[in-house]
Amino acid sequence: MRKSYHKLTKITIKGYKSISYDHPIELEIGDINILLGANGAGKSNIISFFKMVGYMMSGSLQQFIAKSGTNQQFLYYGAKKTPTLSAEIRFDGNKSYDIYRFYLTNAVPNRLIISSEEIEWEGTNDEGSRIIQLKSDFNESALVHHKGKVNNIVWDILSGCKVYQFSDSSAESPMRQASPKDSANYLQSAANNLASFLLFLKNNYNEHYERIVSYIREVVPQFKDFYLEADNGYVSLKWMDTSANDYVLSADQFSDGSIRFIALATLLLQPEETMPRVIIIDEPELGLHPYAIDQLTEMIKDASLHAQIIVATQSPALIDGFSANDVTIVERDEDVQCTIVRKLNDVDYAEWLKEYSLSELWNKNVIGGRPV
Repeated sequence: MRKSYHKLTKITIKGYKSISYDHPIELEIGDINILLGANGAGKSNIISFFKMVGYMMSGSLQQFIAKSGTNQQFLYYGAKKTPTLSAEIRFDGNKSYDIYRFYLTNAVPNRLIISSEEIEWEGTNDEGSRIIQLKSDFNESALVHHKGKVNNIVWDILSGCKVYQFSDSSAESPMRQASPKDSANYLQSAANNLASFLLFLKNNYNEHYERIVSYIREVVPQFKDFYLEADNGYVSLKWMDTSANDYVLSADQFSDGSIRFIALATLLLQPEETMPRVIIIDEPELGLHPYAIDQLTEMIKDASLHAQIIVATQSPALIDGFSANDVTIVERDEDVQCTIVRKLNDVDYAEWLKEYSLSELWNKNVIGGRPV
């Protein structure tokens, strides 16, 4: 069962990338959230927003902006049209709520400064809501250094929102490389420490490790088990196949789809104790066989018992594993030239769903989210 704690329930974004300040998006967040839309609709920009918040919670906002090259990339049609972007993030508990608001304003040269941060909260003692204005140094979020009961709740949840993307499966991919044994306390965003994290699970959460291995065997029939040992402080992703010999294979002998599925299985089947509070995954279906996508669907549902899951996808096979209630359509409105979102529900499409699957309704453009 899920622990009782505040959960992310709603995000309002204004002026970020393809999202207009005058036409903000409001994302209602449940346990499973499938963002469905065409190329260029803005799904990746929503994922990028979560990345930015992650950098803010680690005190690295300016580093994130510098890595992107210029602050103009974050502001809807640039600073001249949109000098400020803002967001409101809401968390709800059993009898209380917290809302975190921030405003990022254009500054020269190529910077976004935090012009305002505040937390609105209401507890369980019927005293009404209160607003706390946070005092930052403009460069980084005040949540990082100014602790307090309410601040800690917000920071803890937001710092537990992790974005994962396993699209790079090349020979030089971080997933295939040896990783330091001491980097194994959580799975990193590009699975840079996949080998050491798997060894950590094997040594400390063997039941979960064995479940990961069993799912991999279903998708990669020749896979038997990993061969994980630390050598000079580093762990390589080695494995054994089902042949009779004892030959140990290296990570580059996994196919692209296999290595991606291994990373996904490790992420979604890890124990609750190590799992992020919110898991955000961009296009997890890339390179996967249809049967692997079926397994991915089950793993997402399993992980949603312990974490909130947000997935951006274009996979018909993946969306057919979920209900309309789990799906948010992401589109670009050509009239106002910005990203818009619309959450589906089972009731509106009950008659359609008697005859058609969700993917068929998507292909017919009944639910939207298709190229115009």
